[in-house]
Amino acid sequence: MARRFLVELKLTLSEKAEKELKYLLEVKELGDSYGVRIGVRGGGCSGYTYNLEFGLQHKGDVEMKQNGIRLFTDPKSVLYINGTTLNYTDGLQGKGFHFDNPNATSTCGCGESFSV
Repeated sequence: MARRFLVELKLTLSEKAEKELKYLLEVKELGDSYGVRIGVRGGGCSGYTYNLEFGLQHKGDVEMKQNGIRLFTDPKSVLYINGTTLNYTDGLQGKGFHFDNPNATSTCGCGESFSV
């Protein structure tokens, strides 16, 4: 008999990130089945890179909800992003989503890749 382990996603959305994600989900007119897919892939100058997109939940995904926003990730990515805060900035240095990941031991200069 195969054992199943419960994997829990612990991710925080900053107030600005939450506001921007809600806005984008509304503008794109995606139904309630859609959410934000967050994951990690090999690549980038530091070893891993973040992935953020809108989509449906895939079989085996871990799901979390924060103030009405559905967040999905694959179980392997949970190991790398648990405890992370997703921020959104819109200042003079540009705008976009940024990950504040306590698991990252180093990041590259562009801030889009990391290593653990």
